[in-house]
Amino acid sequence: MPKILIADDAEFLRVQTARLLAIEGFSVVEADNGGKAVELFQTEKPDIVLMDISMPEKDGLAALKEILAAQPDAKVVMLSSLGQETLVLQAIRAGAKDFVIKPVEKERILGVIHKILGIAL
Repeated sequence: MPKILIADDAEFLRVQTARLLAIEGFSVVEADNGGKAVELFQTEKPDIVLMDISMPEKDGLAALKEILAAQPDAKVVMLSSLGQETLVLQAIRAGAKDFVIKPVEKERILGVIHKILGIAL
């Protein structure tokens, strides 16, 4: 069962996405900021990370860079709100595999996860 780390400071989004992914058979770990995301990435070894770009303590871009420095083949997908195109571009250039615009839509998030993990829908 693939493990997914959801890093977002919005509890509602984490809970909603975690519930959706659990129903689909994924194991889920949650972080409410970029610092915790980096820590959990190191201890939990998730198969994929869904990370908000804008978070307190350590933003998603800084956390992405730290995760990729530790594990260059890490699979990180950025979560962003409309209007954050510049930050999304920076994240993709830094090594993020894809991005999803919030609010998260079931078909889009599952499509991205399956594509990146190489799992047939």
